[in-house]
Amino acid sequence: MHKKWNVYTGDSDRILAFSEELSVSEKLAGLLWHRGIRTKAEAEAFLFPEEKQEFHDPFLMKDMDKAVKRILSAIRKHEHITVYGDYDVDGITSTALLTRNLRQLGGDVDYYIPERQTEGYGFNPSALQKLASGGTKLIVSVDCGIASVEDVAAFRGDVDIVITDHHIPGTQLPPAVAVVNPHREDCPYPDKNLAGVGVAFKLCQALWKKLKKCCFQGDTEFVALGTIADIVPLLGENRKLVRLGLARIADTEFPGLQELIGVSGLLGREIGAGQIGFLLAPRLNAAGRMGSAMDGVRLLLAGKEEAASGLACKLAEDLNEKNLQRQQIEREILELAEAKISRMDLAQVHSIVLDGEDWHPGVIGIVASRLVDKYYLPTIIISRHGEIGKGSCRSISALHMYDSLCACREFLLGFGGHSQAAGLTLATEQIEKFRQAFDAYVASTLTESDYCPSVNIEFELAPREIDVSLIEEIARLEPYGMGNPRPLFGSRGVRGANARSVGREKQHLAFDLESPERTITVLYWNKSSYMNIANAEELDIVYFPQINEWQGKKSVEFMLQEMDPASSERVFPERSMLVRVYSLLKELSSEPKGIPLDACALVEAFAERFGHISLYSMKCSLRIFQELDLLRGDLEGKRYVLPVPKEKMDLMQSASYRKNMEAQMHRV
Repeated sequence: MHKKWNVYTGDSDRILAFSEELSVSEKLAGLLWHRGIRTKAEAEAFLFPEEKQEFHDPFLMKDMDKAVKRILSAIRKHEHITVYGDYDVDGITSTALLTRNLRQLGGDVDYYIPERQTEGYGFNPSALQKLASGGTKLIVSVDCGIASVEDVAAFRGDVDIVITDHHIPGTQLPPAVAVVNPHREDCPYPDKNLAGVGVAFKLCQALWKKLKKCCFQGDTEFVALGTIADIVPLLGENRKLVRLGLARIADTEFPGLQELIGVSGLLGREIGAGQIGFLLAPRLNAAGRMGSAMDGVRLLLAGKEEAASGLACKLAEDLNEKNLQRQQIEREILELAEAKISRMDLAQVHSIVLDGEDWHPGVIGIVASRLVDKYYLPTIIISRHGEIGKGSCRSISALHMYDSLCACREFLLGFGGHSQAAGLTLATEQIEKFRQAFDAYVASTLTESDYCPSVNIEFELAPREIDVSLIEEIARLEPYGMGNPRPLFGSRGVRGANARSVGREKQHLAFDLESPERTITVLYWNKSSYMNIANAEELDIVYFPQINEWQGKKSVEFMLQEMDPASSERVFPERSMLVRVYSLLKELSSEPKGIPLDACALVEAFAERFGHISLYSMKCSLRIFQELDLLRGDLEGKRYVLPVPKEKMDLMQSASYRKNMEAQMHRV
């Protein structure tokens, strides 16, 4: 899907002056400027947070004094404390962090995380009842609890509850002993962006400060894991905490984390935010998605005894296996979803709402995200189980998902979430009515331009302008994440050579950009099907430059974010081209393998018979034929089929063709 380039422009004179003030390159100064950093003090705090940025006093957080007082009372009285967490990485690391520190401070502590499938998110009455009747006198929540007003009220007098959370509160706070959340309207804490594990860290800081008169800065590996995985802005205290954690994680003293690093293939390798986000976090997340998140906490809290007995190794291997299972189930559901989409007329819908029998609830959110990335439509994936369906919702930037669900609430049993992601529950008999109501709401809310995705480009830089020294300087911006995105650069009209498939399963694309000075290798993950395109077309590429080091020699390497046909290749098909494409489809339909769904394969087949056609032109042609009902996906979603034409083809009945013709007339 072609994305519009949003290229930062302007302020060149001020950026030049800023670079001279900071004694850095104009490019690095520009990257800081684009992130809203405009003073030398701000730049130093951003580039050197470990030395230049102080932690805020944890007692600035509303109710922190009440939370500390009740917890220390429980420790002194030897009351049993249960840390109650959530089943994602933020919740798992928060639980491990607080449990470990309460034990170090002398507390009688265990932990509890509800099962995703049977108990759901946050407090539930059966769990609270079990804990209260089992001897727990104090429950301390981490990464959850802020919405559990009724559940907390129901257990007043049975067990004391302290809530620490970072999610947005509702109009009413739970009647707990303390509610520690920087998003409280009456909370003066200056940094509102902490993850759940960040709030738990501030509680640990407060406890150590009160009881031991010291400034706690330990266990930052856990904080980095949870903060990166929860995709909160990596600014302010989050940036400092993550930098501290990344500095320690490769040589961590936690045996369980060592084992997790080992099964992720990261032993002896540098570990940054990317390695956590794509390798460590998914394995830890698999505990809650495919089994019990309690196993993730057990792994992180494993000590020397568990390491010696092999338990830590076993836990890590089990999580690795669960992650493989999660990937397989995700692929299967994604394939089923794609088959359903192939039978839809995407030109006539404004959203994607799919349902399937017993689709695994632990992976449907990932599948929804994959489909949003591919089709750029608000997407909801619903798993039907008997009379009830549970759905995961993912949105595009222009649509507020929670507000959309509010507009369709008459068809729902329950829902919750925020602007870009949400969850819902509904009766299966209401799915079709909800599908229609949701699509109608989206249609009435969004404009045509809202369906056009875009990508932010820091600078347009030709490959020859990138060298190792610039990449090393840019690396000072790490770690990347929300609020500090990985800087992307654009280059137009490049031509690749020596395109090839790489990777264990040959799923990735590699090609070369050659110049008299050097050759730059370009990598594009999971895009090996574009191999012939990279060799045949002029391309506009969006990339992130990195250093490839081999046998002591450093070279420039590009990681592609986007690859689109250059303007010279973006030729909308006229009638004569459409006639040739249709004749190709008709010829292929009579062959045993039929018409492949892969547009890249069709480009190659077209080239063999008629000569060059760009991928853009082929995709436009396929869309036109689908709009004319001359091309459909088969029932299995594995190939295209050609229905018998009902009448003589009138291209003006295609919305895409008609729109292009009207645009041409307007230009004339």
